Parts: sequence; C-alpha cells; structure tokens
Amino acid sequence: MSNVIKIKKGLNINLVGEAEKTIKELSTDQYAIKPTDFVGVFPKILVKEGDSVKAGSPLFSDKHRENITFTSPVSGKVREIKRGAKRVLLEIKIESDGKDESIDFGAADPLKLKREDIVAKLLQSGVWPFIRQRPYSVIANPADDPKAIFISTFDTSPLAPDNDLIVHGQGDAFQKGLDALSQLTSGKIHLNIDANATHSKVFTNSKRVQINEFSGPHPAGNVGVQISRLDPINKGDVVWYLYPQDVLTIGRLFIEGKFDAERIIALTGSEVLRPAYFKTKIGVNIEALVKNNTTDVTKRYISGNVLTGKKVDLDGFAGFYNTHVTVIPEGDYFEFLGWGLPGFDKFSVSRSYPAFLFKNRKYRLDTNYHGGERAFVMTGQYEKVFPFDIYPMQLLKAIMVEDIDLMENLGIYEVDEEDFALCEVVDTSKTEIQVLVRKGLDLIRKEMS
Repeated sequence: MSNVIKIKKGLNINLVGEAEKTIKELSTDQYAIKPTDFVGVFPKILVKEGDSVKAGSPLFSDKHRENITFTSPVSGKVREIKRGAKRVLLEIKIESDGKDESIDFGAADPLKLKREDIVAKLLQSGVWPFIRQRPYSVIANPADDPKAIFISTFDTSPLAPDNDLIVHGQGDAFQKGLDALSQLTSGKIHLNIDANATHSKVFTNSKRVQINEFSGPHPAGNVGVQISRLDPINKGDVVWYLYPQDVLTIGRLFIEGKFDAERIIALTGSEVLRPAYFKTKIGVNIEALVKNNTTDVTKRYISGNVLTGKKVDLDGFAGFYNTHVTVIPEGDYFEFLGWGLPGFDKFSVSRSYPAFLFKNRKYRLDTNYHGGERAFVMTGQYEKVFPFDIYPMQLLKAIMVEDIDLMENLGIYEVDEEDFALCEVVDTSKTEIQVLVRKGLDLIRKEMS
C-alpha cells in the first residue's frame, strides 16, 4: 500500500439512526427501474404492460446508444409503465413472481476473454450501466479506454452503509469483478480504502489493483476527491468509477452467467425504529422496506444519504445506484425566534450555537431551510469544506452565466454534484448548489458532444 492520503478539508455530520450491523432478508413483489436515475439517457422502451420478464430481460435502451440496455432485476410481469409530464418515462414497475428466473448469459473466466467479449456480456445483461465515467457522471462509453478505474470502498456521508460488512464472505465474486474490469483499461484500477478502519480481507487481498489509503472527514470517501489526489482529470481525459456492490454484480455475472440484482441496503435515520441492513434487489419498494419500522411523525423518505439523495414517496422505489435509504423528519414547521434561543441541541457549522462543544453528539436533523434563498455572499465557508484545488464560488458563478471557457479553466471536469453537497450545507444563501453544478456539467457535455 502507498502512504496515507490525508484529506484535511471537510465536515462530518453525525446523525441519529445508524444501522445495526445485522443483515435481514427482505421479500417483496414490487420493484421498479427508473430511467430518471441515469444522467443523459433518453429511454427507448422495449416492453409493454403485462409482458412477462426474467431477471436480465431488457426493459429499455438508450435512444442515442442502443447497445446500452437496462434490464429487469427480477422475474415476473411488467405491472405499470409510469409516465409524467410530456410523457417522460418515470418508472417501469415489475411485479415479481418470486421464482427468480434469469436469462443465462453464460459463465466465463474474464481473464480468458477478449475485451470485446467482456463488453458484449456486460452490455447484453444490463450490467454495463453500473460503470460510470468522470467527467459528467454518465454511463461510460464502451468504446473508450479510460486512463484509470476508481473504486471507493468506503463512504463518509452521514449514516453511510459499511461496505466491509456488505462484502464479507464474497471475496470470489469481488475478485472476479476486478478481473473483468482489469481487461477494460490499459491504466490502473485504484481500490481506495479508509485508513482509519478495520478492512475486510475481500479488499486487502484484492489482486490486479493498486490499493490506496485515505483519511479525513467527509467527502474523503467521494470518488471525485480520490481522483483529484491520484490522477486528476484534464480536458479530454476519461476516468471510470464504480462501487463495491457494483463489482460484486459484475463478478456474479461471470461466475453464474446471470444478472444477479441483489443489493444490501442500509435503512437508517432518526425516524427508523430499528435501523438495519436488508438483503433485497435493485429498485425495491420503499413501503416494503420501512414497513412497521418508522415513527408516527411526518417523515421524508430519501433514496440515498441526506446530502445527495433524492426525495421519494412512500409508494416509490429505491434508486438504481442507491444502497442507502434514510428517513428523517419533514421540516414543515415555523420556529418562532429560532435564531434567538440558546439552541443547545442545534447543529451549527459556524459555531452559532454551543453544541459545537460536544464533538461526538449525534443530531436529529429535519429538512427545514432555516431561512430563504438570497444573494450569494462571500463568506469563505465553502473553502473550509471543499477539498479540491478549485475556487468553488467562482466556478458556481461561471456556471450561472454559462461561460464555458471559464468553467473549464476553473476545473469543472474534476467535480460532480456530490462534491458540492457540503457547500450546500454551509451556504448562507440557501442556493441549490448541486442542481446548479449539474446544469453546468450538462451544458459542457452538450457542447463537447
């Protein structure tokens, strides 16, 4: 292993509701794949309501890259094809028959296959979308030769799942996934681990990778931060990235010859009575996941973590890439003289309240804005939690005025929405910074294509 890479800027937000280190089986018959989870994909639907499907059956493809298909996580029937405004495809709901029948794509040793054969198997099975690229955080182009592949094995976001627990005992599948990935790039595979944690042997015994150790507060676990330290992205560069459970899915495809959509999802948050890990499938129904396990207060269900996750309804579904569901109180109240009270139980970055004296305290935070949107103010707060060699305020302003040259010069290729999540937390202007960053990335991608 190399020397520990220390991330000094950032912020850990300690919340109530960490998942107990137990994994429970969850059986339900409602799943969905949501085209809205895939940036830059224009879906071409391949099924109709009532069609029978198996795990691995194609549901839709990308109109602009028809070789990239998205397949069913379970066997059963297409229950509903849900559309929104202007007939935008929102969800394809699958009713599982419980038989777990799968299309056979053929088991194989990836080390004995040509690159094009590995790519073809990943594309045909619907596993390819797990491989994404920087810049833009879109599904990778199979024709590219990335200069490196990054796998972050740890997550530093609030209440994040423990990947060491999740991959325990699955070393063969993980290594097989790495073997397949090693055939897709002429560069290195960077396997990045937490320097301050006890590691699973699944990670430390991995072959054909370069293991790197990181330490520091959130966002040290973000793949964008890790790329910036090990192999920064310049204009024209392409780096691929994915996460441990994605690697397991790739490994099982080559071991078993099928698309195994198993996902271990951490159900966390202050409004969960018994936070735990659940073994289920991609796109699981939220109501089934939280059934009889939440408080009676008005709640917000988040597919993902509290910083970057998306709000979902109780009858909604977990996102394709999410291994984490969080339940917190909805901030639907007015706090009279909130700023004038002592606030011993309030979380504050700026030390406005005395709670900063209790560093290990865990908070029950809700979604209240505590103010309204206002003009940008130069506070210097962004720079304290943003560990990139980039001027965040200046980059955001360049995105606002759509100055592409300035955006490139200020480093937009290195970042993603999640890298600005803490800036949004400390932002006194209450601006939706992550939405703004995505707007900038989409603009650049459109101009470059």
